[in-house]
Amino acid sequence: MAVGAVLATAVAAYFTRRVVTPDHVKPDDVQVLDVDLAATPPTVTLVRTDDTVVDGRYGLWWGGREGHARLGRVVFADDDVVVREVLAVEHGELRAGPARWNQYFYSGAPSESLGLAHEDVEVASELGAMPAWHVPADDAGELAESGTWAVLVHGRGATREECLRAVPPLHRLGLPVLVPSYRNDLDAPRDPAGRYHLGDREWLDVEAGLEWAVARGARRVVLVGWSMGGAIVLQAATRSSAADRVVAVVLDAPVVDWHDVLAHHSRVNHVPGPVARLGHAMMRHPLGRRVVGLEQPLDLRRLNWVARASELRLPVLLVHSDADEFVPNGPSKALAAARPDLVTLVPWRHGRHTKEWNTDPDRWDEVVTAFVREQVRDDLRRASTA
Repeated sequence: MAVGAVLATAVAAYFTRRVVTPDHVKPDDVQVLDVDLAATPPTVTLVRTDDTVVDGRYGLWWGGREGHARLGRVVFADDDVVVREVLAVEHGELRAGPARWNQYFYSGAPSESLGLAHEDVEVASELGAMPAWHVPADDAGELAESGTWAVLVHGRGATREECLRAVPPLHRLGLPVLVPSYRNDLDAPRDPAGRYHLGDREWLDVEAGLEWAVARGARRVVLVGWSMGGAIVLQAATRSSAADRVVAVVLDAPVVDWHDVLAHHSRVNHVPGPVARLGHAMMRHPLGRRVVGLEQPLDLRRLNWVARASELRLPVLLVHSDADEFVPNGPSKALAAARPDLVTLVPWRHGRHTKEWNTDPDRWDEVVTAFVREQVRDDLRRASTA
């Protein structure tokens, strides 16, 4: 009995430490078999995987990050290979060999990847200077005079490049865009324990970004978050001293209930449910949190927005695919059902985790643009009649 309890505790601690430990070393996960840039259209042939066969626009790194290409539609696919259109080789020489798939599509800072002028800035957080990108507004955009900014927050283990897909539509609307880093990013200060707090501490760095924008004239802010970035955004929108500036939230494949996400991954990794729940209890225990390496206790119940749905006070747009294999969209659907007055869930059939934009970028841009425009105009009307 005692041996079993010790074993269960050890497994729970191991599984939980994996969840909160940053993992910036990403292995190659696709194989390039052939490249034909002289074809019309130029093509690349890849070993078929669950990712490479899904139609849409994606990025491909190779040689670590020595080279990057933008890939388009599927030209041919069978049980073994997928041939895709090559839209652009941004840098490096695309060649046969191992490579790494990415949903970012764009690689590099906004000026080089999007052709939009940007500033490399630093946001002062409690842990030190957090690097950020600031993309000034398009003065011709319809909301350019509204004083509205967008702050974009990437997900767990991702980079700021994850947010680049959302910059062009927000820029066209006339919003200055800030893309901050947060603790434990590769180019940012570490949390004292070097562990994620799944949004429960990272929101402080986003708050610093909000304050940076407000100091530069932001009268209202739209927060946008992907995956764990969604969990971070929801905390910032409800706990920050600058929360009164937030007029709307856009979430792409967000974590709105960590219990559900961790239960899903415990099943995928064949970890018994009781053992996984023991890990949750360890995270919030004053002593148990030390076993999993957390600086402070972490209570996942505070990050559960399905249970806290009645506390929402802001309009929320949810874009979350039925095909999300990493953060299942059940909690997003439950949140939308609980708060139809504030939460808009956009049905999305295709797209693996945080890849909704990739499967239909025009639709994603239109949905987000329409939502942001409506919320900002509503807030302007309220301000004019106050």
